[in-house]
Amino acid sequence: MTHVPVPPAIADADGLGRLVAALDGAADGARYIGGWVRDMLLGLAPQDIDIATRLAPQEAERRAKAAGLNTWSSASGIAHGTIGVVVGGKTIEVTTLRRDVATDGRHATVAFTEDWREDAERRDFTINALSADPLTGIVHDYFGGLADLADGRVRFIGVPEERIAEDHLRILRFFRFHARFGKGEPDAASYAACVARAKDLMALSRERIAIELLKLLAVADPVPTVTAMLAGGLFAPVLPEIGDTARLASLVAAEAAAGIAPDGLRRLAALIPEHVDIAEKIGARLKLSKIERKRLTLAATPESGPPEALVYAIGTVSAVDRLLLRGAIDSARIAADWQAPRFPLSGGELIAMGLTPGPRVAATLRQIERQWVEAGFPDRDGVSEMARQAVTEAIGG
Repeated sequence: MTHVPVPPAIADADGLGRLVAALDGAADGARYIGGWVRDMLLGLAPQDIDIATRLAPQEAERRAKAAGLNTWSSASGIAHGTIGVVVGGKTIEVTTLRRDVATDGRHATVAFTEDWREDAERRDFTINALSADPLTGIVHDYFGGLADLADGRVRFIGVPEERIAEDHLRILRFFRFHARFGKGEPDAASYAACVARAKDLMALSRERIAIELLKLLAVADPVPTVTAMLAGGLFAPVLPEIGDTARLASLVAAEAAAGIAPDGLRRLAALIPEHVDIAEKIGARLKLSKIERKRLTLAATPESGPPEALVYAIGTVSAVDRLLLRGAIDSARIAADWQAPRFPLSGGELIAMGLTPGPRVAATLRQIERQWVEAGFPDRDGVSEMARQAVTEAIGG
């Protein structure tokens, strides 16, 4: 077993120290687990703290409450060994050590255990199976995760094919973690197993696939990893429309040049054919939200124009998407920072100017609005002049 010190990050002021004490942290009854340990070792700011414990979930919850901490739990959470404890305004998940009893590629039936190695063995990759003593910061590594972390290697624990058979989503997780933490080519054995079992992805819900894929695409530079996935036929079972990474590579470069943060959905738009109907079908197939599907189709629409006009027509996010996908870096910067004004005219004002109520009011209002946008959004006086001319023409017509 390898021991490496990491910052213990005990903060008594917000209750974390009380929680660790309640879970018998001093007697190896609790450890930080998984992503927190990995990210701390890499010098990254961890997103969340997850704690594993030898205590049964009901006992862990009882002790946390006795320590004056607020908790939450559900029947399904308890069955899987997880409770939530509120510390410093954030919820920390506390999970009892587990071992898998049965798996079907999507779900696992678990039993509780007190064996740290047994719990680590059920995790997907070596770099995610690290645990740390919350008081000393000593890291426990059962499967070579520290060496893999140092070498930039994402590797399944045990036999890759067996780990994928337990949970098919691990195929996409492998590539996401490689895109984020990997260096060079993917681990050969793990990659071969993912390629061999690519069709297992068809058994997953499209929602799970979409979530994992969008996370993968949102890493700093997913192009090498996506290229490897394409070469191995990983997209064929679910997204056969993806053919190359040329537009994705251009988009990644454009985002960096514009100083605009990476976005998984925008990058998905760069991967699929630039066709509205195809974008609609893919959005439906992945069961994206209505907002996400609309954004995907807007990105596939070819019409462009001045950045301000585009923001006014389709909103800031979609305007930035469309401009970056077309390599319009300066325009994308403008769109990202520009606040669209409100059209300063109403149908009632046109009627007050003499226009007869009816369909012509709405048509005239839309005409004036188009002129206003084309003129670069002039102020109220400019709009009033446009309105007077439009009403005069409408009455005269």
